[in-house]
Amino acid sequence: MSEHNHSFHSGNPLAEKNTVRVVGLTAVMMVVEIAAGWYYNSMALLADGWHMSSHAAALGISALAYVWSRRLQSDSRFCFGTWKIEVLGGYTSAILLAVVAVFMAYESVWRILRPQPIQFDQAILVAGLGLVVNLVSAKMLHGSHDHHHHDHDHDHHHGHGEHHHDGHEHEHHDMNLRSAYLHVIADAATSVLALVALLVGRSYGVLWLDPVMGIVGSLLVASWAKGLLVDTGRTLLDAEMARPAARKLGAEIQQRLEGAELQDLHLWRVSREGYACILQLDSCLPGSELRQRFEDLPQVVHLTLEVRPNQGSVPSQ
Repeated sequence: MSEHNHSFHSGNPLAEKNTVRVVGLTAVMMVVEIAAGWYYNSMALLADGWHMSSHAAALGISALAYVWSRRLQSDSRFCFGTWKIEVLGGYTSAILLAVVAVFMAYESVWRILRPQPIQFDQAILVAGLGLVVNLVSAKMLHGSHDHHHHDHDHDHHHGHGEHHHDGHEHEHHDMNLRSAYLHVIADAATSVLALVALLVGRSYGVLWLDPVMGIVGSLLVASWAKGLLVDTGRTLLDAEMARPAARKLGAEIQQRLEGAELQDLHLWRVSREGYACILQLDSCLPGSELRQRFEDLPQVVHLTLEVRPNQGSVPSQ
């Protein structure tokens, strides 16, 4: 028997709209920084521009993931909803983030081996403009996240009483939005590193600091890419049972098993905070009575309950 408690997909329209806006801003700034980096011969600025070009593509993927997730949510082919389209978008963005890190490191090493003169004043101006664009974009995306969670918390309070935030709240963040936000923050970080390298280089004539900052930026971006790949990959592969939120849900289920013995439990995420659940129980209690014990679990949006009579016991008539 199965029980549906909630819809599988709850979109984030503000995140979708702001992601599209950020794609436009990023694309414009990308063209400016790449052109300026080549013209003024700044590796840090050029790295920031190429970095931003991959981010424009990655942000475009995030925007498309929102659009397709929303458009296909009523498609019967997706038996557990379309939320994982957004997760797949985040995973793809993380791969692009890793590629950018490799490219930045390669170009920076090349510039260390073959130093080039830099037109500092013009490069500093463009890097500063890039930082402003990145900060504006980050603010827009962060606002989308806050708005989404405010709305969710309000609904959650209304339907299920007080909502307790704990240390595992980050597990339920919008991973597609997180990937877009990380791309923008990575841009901002490389812009800051470029500015530091250019300012110091102009003051003290330290040309090697420019490509060194490019290497530092590549390591930072690689670290963020790894974290996002692990998080989205775990969700796409349904490796959920070790997550704190899944363990907590499993413990709640265990507490409601009086008169029944748990034989098997499977959990996998089908929305940002919702799990599909298969429970296999040994019990002589009616299945309808057992199902009622789990109907008020807000995390369970799809429940499949398999009940087998206890061996050696006679089922109640």
